[in-house]
Amino acid sequence: MYNEANFSRLVAWFSDEQDKAIVALSGGVDSAVVALAAREALGENALAATADYATLSKEELESASNVAREIDINHIIIKYNELANENFVRNDKLRCYYCRTELAAHLSFEASRRNILLITDGTNLDDLNEYRPGIKAMREYGIRSPLIELGMTKVEIRSIAKYYDLSVYNKPSNSCLASRILHGISVTEERLRRIEMSELVVKSIFPIRKVRVRDHSYLARIEVEPSEIPKLFNVQRLELLNSRLKDLGFKYVTIDLQGYPRHDFLI
Repeated sequence: MYNEANFSRLVAWFSDEQDKAIVALSGGVDSAVVALAAREALGENALAATADYATLSKEELESASNVAREIDINHIIIKYNELANENFVRNDKLRCYYCRTELAAHLSFEASRRNILLITDGTNLDDLNEYRPGIKAMREYGIRSPLIELGMTKVEIRSIAKYYDLSVYNKPSNSCLASRILHGISVTEERLRRIEMSELVVKSIFPIRKVRVRDHSYLARIEVEPSEIPKLFNVQRLELLNSRLKDLGFKYVTIDLQGYPRHDFLI
């Protein structure tokens, strides 16, 4: 249920901090609500920044641009290629740390040349329950998370987004395409595009909202939310899926019967 006090606190947080701010806008609900509050508090002095860094799907980039239009916030796209970063491409357990370090550096550069002292992201309280080395990287650059500082959870954030009629209010959480590649397997442009196309194929064949296609080199492991697993059990559609994904270069196609972990409640 929407609690007006929560959004008011978020708006006041920006008003009390600085007269200008950058919000790292990913295309998800968390950063959308932070951007909405920044726009409410700072008007034209609020800037949303989205990184187009090769591992972001086109779907997510379009979502970020759409949210910026809905909020009517100034929006910039920062383009760079994470695949030029050897530490990131190596794909060890610190991949997210290297990713966010590079993102933070670009955000800091954009802020510096605009004389903006406050940079924020959409990390929320629930995110602290997971292993997220990327959070450490953002902190090292002084990037702040008002949702954490105010103790706001995903359910509260979604209720704000729904109240303000943001298109992403019920959007499933997402992550970069590189997160689908097992640690130790190098991140390449070919693998990223294959994963992106594979997930679009799954969504085109089955009526599901959220999917991950995990790349195990020759094997594709499909994850959907547990409640949506029964939607996959259609023999003809499975045959089509198997054929389409093998056309993309996989030798074997599997479905993970445990499903994708559901970390937040969808309103």
